[in-house]
Amino acid sequence: MRAFVYGVFYRLPHPVRRRIVRTFVPKYIVGGVVLVRDSEAPAPGRLLLLRQPPGKGWGLPAGLLQRGEPPIVGAARELAEESGITVDPRALTPAVPNAVVHAKGWVDMVFELEVPASTTVLEVDGAEVYEAAFHPIDDLPRLTLSTQRLLAYYGIGPLVAPDDPTSWDRPSAPSHDG
Repeated sequence: MRAFVYGVFYRLPHPVRRRIVRTFVPKYIVGGVVLVRDSEAPAPGRLLLLRQPPGKGWGLPAGLLQRGEPPIVGAARELAEESGITVDPRALTPAVPNAVVHAKGWVDMVFELEVPASTTVLEVDGAEVYEAAFHPIDDLPRLTLSTQRLLAYYGIGPLVAPDDPTSWDRPSAPSHDG
């Protein structure tokens, strides 16, 4: 029976097959996120965080992709909109893992960037973002729960248990010791 159903499905015109798939397959919202590290900070480094409404925790530069927008372009756009840091999307490197699939229906495409904090001007609009600042990775401020969960994939933050043998040793974190 299964072979028959697949045989019928693949004989349908492509637009009909696509509509069927879009109707019955779970849909995901895709966002772009940038982990911005201070290239001048000694290990373990400093990370750019944003305080956004309602202002109860700090998060990462991130936002939803526009329809048809490549993730790396959307991540660079969101970084510029939220922090004032404008970079060519090619300056971003895919984080490892690059895609984080969340159970609640969204996917974060995560990229990394290093900038010198001493010469990087941070500009926020006061509406979408209240404040932007670099924070020591070993002394992070209160983070939003979604930021805590995302950073844990990269071995950062309060949800990473130092003695947990299942936590990953993320080689994507750049070394800052000379």
